[in-house]
Amino acid sequence: MHLYLLLLLALCRATCVVAGPSYSLRGSWRVSNGNGSLKLPGTVPGCVHSALQQRGLIQDPYYRFNDISYRWISLDNWTYSTEFKIPFNLSKQQKVKLIFEGVDTVAEILFNNVSIGKTDNMFTGYSFDVSNVVKDVNSLTLKFQSAVRYAELQSKAHTRYSVPPDCPPMVQKGECHVNFIRKAQCSFSWDWGPAFPSQGIWKDVRIEAYNISHLNYFTFLPVYDNTSQEWAIEIEASFDVVSSKPVGGQVTVAIPKLQTQQTFNIELHHGQSIIKLHVKVNKEIAVETWWPHGHGSQTGYNMTVLFVLDGDLSIEKSAKVCFRTVQLIEEPIEGSPGLSFYFKINGLPIFLKGSNWIPADSFQDKVTSTLLKLLLQSAVDANMNILRVWGGGIYEQDEFYKLCDELGIMVWQDFMFASALYPAEQDFLASVRREAAYQVRRLKSHPSIIIWSGNNENEVALRVNWFHIDPKDLGTYIEDYVTLYVKNIREAVLSEDKSRPFIASSPTNGVKTMAEGWISTDPDSIHYGDVHFYDYFNDCWNWEVFPKARLVSEYGYQSWPSFSTLEKVSSKEDWSYSSHFSLHRQHHVNGNDEMLQQAELHFRLPQRTDPLRNFMDTIYLTQVMQAQCVKTETEFYMRSRSEIVDGAGHTMGALYWQLNDIWQAPSWASLEYGGKWKMLHYFARRFFAPLLPVGFEDKDVFYVYGVSDLHKDYETRLTVRLYTWSSLKPRCSLVTSTAVIKAGKAAVLYKEPVPKLLKRCQGCMRETCVVSFHLSTNSELYSPTNYHFLSSLKDAKGLKKANITVNISKNGDVFVFYLKTSAIAPFVWLDVGSIPGRFSDNGFLMLEKMHSVLFYPWKATSKKKLQQALSVTSLTDIQ
Repeated sequence: MHLYLLLLLALCRATCVVAGPSYSLRGSWRVSNGNGSLKLPGTVPGCVHSALQQRGLIQDPYYRFNDISYRWISLDNWTYSTEFKIPFNLSKQQKVKLIFEGVDTVAEILFNNVSIGKTDNMFTGYSFDVSNVVKDVNSLTLKFQSAVRYAELQSKAHTRYSVPPDCPPMVQKGECHVNFIRKAQCSFSWDWGPAFPSQGIWKDVRIEAYNISHLNYFTFLPVYDNTSQEWAIEIEASFDVVSSKPVGGQVTVAIPKLQTQQTFNIELHHGQSIIKLHVKVNKEIAVETWWPHGHGSQTGYNMTVLFVLDGDLSIEKSAKVCFRTVQLIEEPIEGSPGLSFYFKINGLPIFLKGSNWIPADSFQDKVTSTLLKLLLQSAVDANMNILRVWGGGIYEQDEFYKLCDELGIMVWQDFMFASALYPAEQDFLASVRREAAYQVRRLKSHPSIIIWSGNNENEVALRVNWFHIDPKDLGTYIEDYVTLYVKNIREAVLSEDKSRPFIASSPTNGVKTMAEGWISTDPDSIHYGDVHFYDYFNDCWNWEVFPKARLVSEYGYQSWPSFSTLEKVSSKEDWSYSSHFSLHRQHHVNGNDEMLQQAELHFRLPQRTDPLRNFMDTIYLTQVMQAQCVKTETEFYMRSRSEIVDGAGHTMGALYWQLNDIWQAPSWASLEYGGKWKMLHYFARRFFAPLLPVGFEDKDVFYVYGVSDLHKDYETRLTVRLYTWSSLKPRCSLVTSTAVIKAGKAAVLYKEPVPKLLKRCQGCMRETCVVSFHLSTNSELYSPTNYHFLSSLKDAKGLKKANITVNISKNGDVFVFYLKTSAIAPFVWLDVGSIPGRFSDNGFLMLEKMHSVLFYPWKATSKKKLQQALSVTSLTDIQ
């Protein structure tokens, strides 16, 4: 830091009044229900459900059928109240504010029994002037209204025309009219989550007092000038100026490591005063850019901003600044109609490898920094570089984006509108406008965020008429759509942040959607924008059913979570696939049947007579099916990046649905509630690897593509081996001659007709043999070993029941599991129950007699506990 700023800071800390006193009202409050029959302590931040559970008045809300049993909680009106003493001298302060970071959701606020305002939007902060009512000792009360009843009243008040959908599908067991309240849309239920419309103060609440001036918000945005090839930082600060006279002063911005320091003279005027600064970064110093995971480091620089104002007032802000550029490239592609749709970060095309993020819990007070770190680290450990924050949940907490910055996880940020139409009344629009401005200001400094998206699936909902709107009324709904997402949200975004692309919806046709008046004729076109794709009926092993689209931002298949996860929220009578509990927990129409139908295409269903064993086998098989389906689909997208076939291709992103779970239930997630890895997540670690061989058949010809996310061209060799199911010794093998895989590209490395391959490898037929293959380079860089099944495993001949033994040893903080098998074992699954941690690999095809994997515990454990908890399952155990 420059000497001048050090001296200035030292001087101010000795003589200046630092920004006025602040007092947090976090902690214990009183909570009571509508008629006063329940009175209990509750924690802020928190919600009513958590308060009731902490006092033992209700069980775990996720236990068995409690989402139905506890519906009364959401239908009641609750009150939060507290008394507090101001810990500073009020007489010395000109203005006192009460500030809420987040209120969930509809509440009247009384300060010393005086109504000072109302809240109706979970997604924005609120600030109230309490200067005239504050005392040394104060009471604060929030009278909440049931979100369910409020949404119903808002819907009834909208009499000009209906705004569908009224209610979720019956299978979701949810609440109605969620599109009439600015609250987490999934809190009224979703096809993977329960209905728990909570009430409470879900973020910080505090008192702030001040003289002269108060900093309302401070935000910044690094920008790159292509012409001058210079970095700059745009800083915006909003002040509430109490002084009737102009307030002069100086702002000094310093980034020591970039030898950058600038001082600006400013003048603030009474009322709300906004200053904007343009800070040029020293051109003589090389700026290290921020990169997504797998493409470089996540460099950031410490920045200090010091405001020194008249009246000996100083306000200091510190922040981490990261520099990176993002471009969404939509341009013609040779040999294909339409336009590309891919991202360049710092000028480099990046294939998006990742998943979709939903809220990690129905009750946000349970989402700790530890849990967020575990889930996000698991994404990075699976070689992901992006998460889409889906538009039916919440704008995530600050810690989420901070971790994404640090871990190199790009964020596709939806606004919180999903799978519904919405009203366009002025009050609703004004609330959304404030929400959008508030969230963009809060989040735009994060390098991880690479795109804003107005909503989830609402463009396609209108175009294909999900909600059965009378065609003569369609114009009204399209007009409302454009008003909300384009004239309202988009304008709010562009006024705050021109550094990132904005799309009105996902899926979208990008610039074609804009040209067509924001509702494209075919939002799911494979030649433009992004696509969401689901198909539970066609065979997922057949890659021809998948769209060769530009970017696929949603796709997936369901599975059940492990028994150890379900056991915590169920009882013995629930432990069968056809139990009332199993049906209740499934919120997707025919979901349980669809999983078995897909599995049955290639596997024999479990037939054990022991009901519990059969249930556990079925859970295992749903995870095998999900992992294999998503693997096949993802590998299709990965290999389609560098080719155009029949006018389609140039796929530059694969984000499967979904990463995480909100409760213990069947879903599309690869991480169970709490973070345990499903088989899919282990598969993702392999199919998102930076160097990957992808095998598939086309017209009886077997192909292997090499796929690279590396930054250099590599000379590679492909090793292909055929095994008979009955032997651990390869039947035959070949190593190809050296071929160059170009950086960021996919290319064919090997092709051979299957009959010729089988003939060359004597004794092999489709049903008796399996293919394994891997890539190696001259620099000891290896790909994961991949495999290709030449027939359905239910038709495989020669498979023997594998006897797998495991020895465990400890190596520092890591445990080594040494496996020994008597036969080839498909989908070997190691499970240590509820012991938190992950393996280095799991769900693998064991082709060698000996194999070792590592176990990384997330909490301290022992070899003995692991041995006691361990179960080993492979496909032959359940067939």
